[in-house]
Amino acid sequence: MIFESSSKAVAFLYVTDRSRALAFYGDLLGLEHKSADAFGDFLSAGDTLVRMTVMPDHQPGPHPVFGWDVADIAAAAQALRRKDVSLIVYDGMGQDELGIWTAPDGKAKVAWFRDSEGNLLSLSQS
Repeated sequence: MIFESSSKAVAFLYVTDRSRALAFYGDLLGLEHKSADAFGDFLSAGDTLVRMTVMPDHQPGPHPVFGWDVADIAAAAQALRRKDVSLIVYDGMGQDELGIWTAPDGKAKVAWFRDSEGNLLSLSQS
């Protein structure tokens, strides 16, 4: 194996407004702030580190950049709603009233929402 067992995966998020993004990821979603430097911050999402980097000209893309696999997607979706985070409903996807899409086999479930910077995030339950 190339990486030793103590290595941690690091996800990267790009934001335009550091304070607003820190409030979203820290205060609203509950990620733990680990450290900061002149360019951004490290946040902890369970066993994964998230490097939030400030890029003033960042334009969010149409595809998810980060997500969480959760045990109960309906409970997670409802918790987001209580914090005024709207789940995205796509035309023709057949999502339920919470915005959760269920795969045709009934096993996998996915929902999407945007962060404070417009980045697309996801919830999944498998």
